[in-house]
Amino acid sequence: MNQMARFPQWGGQGTTDPVRQIIDRLFEGNFLQGGSRDESSVVTSQWIPLVDIKEEQDRFILYADIPGVDPKNIDVQMDRGLLTIKGERTSEIEESERFSRIERQHGSFHRRFALPDSADPEGITATGHNGVLQIMIPKRPETTPRRIQVGSTFNN
Repeated sequence: MNQMARFPQWGGQGTTDPVRQIIDRLFEGNFLQGGSRDESSVVTSQWIPLVDIKEEQDRFILYADIPGVDPKNIDVQMDRGLLTIKGERTSEIEESERFSRIERQHGSFHRRFALPDSADPEGITATGHNGVLQIMIPKRPETTPRRIQVGSTFNN
């Protein structure tokens, strides 16, 4: 008689079914659309906030959906051309509570973005409102190339 294999129930606070996590990551991003994997999420992240990036003439604007996280608890850093966003969303679910479905993810998150050379790291500002983090990244003023006159004789 065939017996069905029983797998331990995954769930509770801070745990996730590892198979489901792999499948979710497969369907996230652009894998099925032929695109490359987004390297801005770090493997240690327990969830990944969705981000939109817009380029305007004089700045870049990054919008990150981070509902349930107080803006004071979000760490935004700029170091060597990498913009890093870190934080954590805590679970409001108690282990004794029973739910028929739990979809909202919680835990730590960590995203990194390589900024172009035109970004001015000194002028970056960040604000949070209604669960959306907005990061304004100004562009450096464009410099016109300096023309260098080429002489016809060498100075010895």
